[in-house]
Amino acid sequence: MNFIFISPHFPHTYWEFCDRLKQNGVTTLGIADAPYDSLSNEVKNSLTEYYKVNNLENYDEVYRAVAFFAYKYGRIDWIESNNEYWLGQDARLRTDFHVTTGLMTDGIASIKEKSAMKKIYQNGGIPTAWQFKASEGIIKAREFADIVKYPLIAKPDVGVGAGGTFKIHSDVELENFFFTVSNTQNYVIEEFITGDICSYDAIINSKGEPLFESMTVWPPSIMDIVNKQLDLAYYVDKTIPESLRNIGRRTVEAFGVKSRFVHLEYFRLDSDRGVLGSKGDFVALEVNMRPAGGYTPDMINYAHSTDVYKIWADMVCYDKSQIASSNQHNVGNALSLPWKNEYYCAFASRRDIYKYVHSNDEVKNRYHNQLVMCERMPEILSGAMGNQMFTVKLNTYDEVEEFIRFVHEKVAA
Repeated sequence: MNFIFISPHFPHTYWEFCDRLKQNGVTTLGIADAPYDSLSNEVKNSLTEYYKVNNLENYDEVYRAVAFFAYKYGRIDWIESNNEYWLGQDARLRTDFHVTTGLMTDGIASIKEKSAMKKIYQNGGIPTAWQFKASEGIIKAREFADIVKYPLIAKPDVGVGAGGTFKIHSDVELENFFFTVSNTQNYVIEEFITGDICSYDAIINSKGEPLFESMTVWPPSIMDIVNKQLDLAYYVDKTIPESLRNIGRRTVEAFGVKSRFVHLEYFRLDSDRGVLGSKGDFVALEVNMRPAGGYTPDMINYAHSTDVYKIWADMVCYDKSQIASSNQHNVGNALSLPWKNEYYCAFASRRDIYKYVHSNDEVKNRYHNQLVMCERMPEILSGAMGNQMFTVKLNTYDEVEEFIRFVHEKVAA
């Protein structure tokens, strides 16, 4: 099997996807714009061959790299980056080289455009916030606001994270949005929903069946964290509620997901919302046809004492998981490993602009036995995720809350 992995060096743990493929006997071929000598030994050792392009955003260059690998190694079986930024380019390459193991160009809109996602949610009977396309104009936007009431959220139809997102509280702010934002035609406006954001993180086989499932709990307002430069904390839960498992699987079916690692986001309502749902119910936010960002795959591994890189590589090679034991049992088709320890894996980060009560060394000393990751965040991720991160394995939710409080406690102004 010939597998081309786009950008195997970033995020910096993604070489592990390539490593597990290589362990399974796959010819792993990397394409990126980083000089070969700058790659870590882990990245180099995980690849059969590496092709450097001058600019990974230059499609012609990347196309020629794929053509070179096809000439040298034969038919390409997979092209993948597992990275939101490159999903469109991945799909275009698959289409041009007739690689049928992933999303093609004609299917990319439904998983990149929030407006297209809404239609699929609705067709699948999956509850989701009401939405309005800003391209329909300010008069209809006012009518929409009269129905769903303020506040509203305006966000790019295509985009990841909270970049370019606005919270609108009144007619005046709605008009200000339309008159000051230059590309409102590319925005959608939604009713504002409050509650934790919970993600269904799963590895899906070619039949649309989950091989592994997990839940990550995110803060209610990623937008405020980014726009107001607040501290970030989130955690991987040791369990997954049946209600999230159910809506996650229904979403996978509705979107026709096959052979992918997915990160599907939902609101867990913090109050009753009428026909939308009751407090504690899950309401669809958006789909992401790639793993959760940053270090979340590693956090999932720590929480569940597993190896999602291996499970993903086994899905690619065998369409099933090879992490098995006579003690294994299945919840549906998803992997459950009851003989392994389950933990909460919590992430908390700091920003250089703040002064904290406890020094970094104090955090490391206090959580020495639970600390699994501690490092500076790459500059490209620091806007959303902070500058210095700490990640720990803990046994109880109370310990998670105490850890976050200890890391984030600030010196009084």
